[in-house]
Amino acid sequence: MSRVWDIPVHDSTRVRDVRVAAEAACAVAGLGAHRAAAAALVATELATNLLKHAGGGRVVINLVGESGAATPVTGALGATEDAGATEDAGAAAASEASAPYEASALSGCSDRRVQIVSVDHGPGIDDVAAAMRDGYTTADSSLGAGLGACLRVSDDFDLHSRRGRGTVAVARIGPVPAAQHGAPRGRAAGPRVGGINLSLARAEHSGDAFGWTRSGPLLTLLLADGLGHGVRAAQASSAAVDELRRLVALPPTDILRRLDARLRKTRGAAVAVAQLDADAGQLRFAGVGNVGGRLRTAAGWQPLVSHPGIVGAHFPATVPLQQVPWTAESLLVLHSDGLPGRWTPPDDPGLLAHDPAVVAAVALRDASSAASPLRDDTCVAVLCPDRRTDPHDRLP
Repeated sequence: MSRVWDIPVHDSTRVRDVRVAAEAACAVAGLGAHRAAAAALVATELATNLLKHAGGGRVVINLVGESGAATPVTGALGATEDAGATEDAGAAAASEASAPYEASALSGCSDRRVQIVSVDHGPGIDDVAAAMRDGYTTADSSLGAGLGACLRVSDDFDLHSRRGRGTVAVARIGPVPAAQHGAPRGRAAGPRVGGINLSLARAEHSGDAFGWTRSGPLLTLLLADGLGHGVRAAQASSAAVDELRRLVALPPTDILRRLDARLRKTRGAAVAVAQLDADAGQLRFAGVGNVGGRLRTAAGWQPLVSHPGIVGAHFPATVPLQQVPWTAESLLVLHSDGLPGRWTPPDDPGLLAHDPAVVAAVALRDASSAASPLRDDTCVAVLCPDRRTDPHDRLP
């Protein structure tokens, strides 16, 4: 399981709350004082921008694995505890401290990064290129650092803004600055994965989780929605993500069958598995339960539908396998049922070149509003080719 810090930013007192949350996340991730200071700077700048330029918004902070094309990430942000969850809270906390899923469930890597996502429904940024210049700021109460400094001190930083729709920014800060990783900043080849995971009522644990891993030309992405809410739901979804590392070479339908056996000791979960064969240019999808997907193709958005059932409780006798071509224009969105049933995929072609976590956050933002808030734990994961063109869309 992982942690979430979800902070609404609608007055100046919340800027401090965002900074404190970023520092707390760095402590959980085991980052040193220098990197924690960098995260605090980024969080403060993004929160200040929400107030000064967007009339408010929200900042979501979660822990992710080391960024890069070959490194998996799992996410589980918040959830309310349901009946019976409280009695497991102590054991779950101990389990989280001794074996955190989000850092090493798939990669075996101890590096954890703090992902800071800023989301608003504001007027948007007129000149993104100017706003990204180091030291540029129009906010009187800003640190004077600007988005350019966020770019400079973050391992990854990306921003998407559209007039009249709002702005989404994503920053990730790890234990060592990207420039010290032993190689200059550059573009990681191959498809990328990223996402965002929110909870009902901004609670601590989420019943949703996602993760991915690679085996040769295969990239396998999994999204799980634990039955119900709270710690027990989070245990089920996290168990599915953890098991994926042992099943990566199997096709999606076989992965689901193995997961059914693994999740029998949990309350069960809805699970979707998408597997990209880069050499064959094919995407395979199979799902059980109320986890869905949308695939962008040259002809438009195609739904990917899961089969009724519950992995770990009521597994169906047969699970259909969908196979579709994967091209340079493809983009996959997996999501739990926290998104409205008739949510509309992003319609901005320029968005598709951005960090997949940005795409996921935009999809989630546009599917909700103050008048129509999310009514469940909500996880969105995105798989896309590497289409980056702007200098601020980069990985270490």
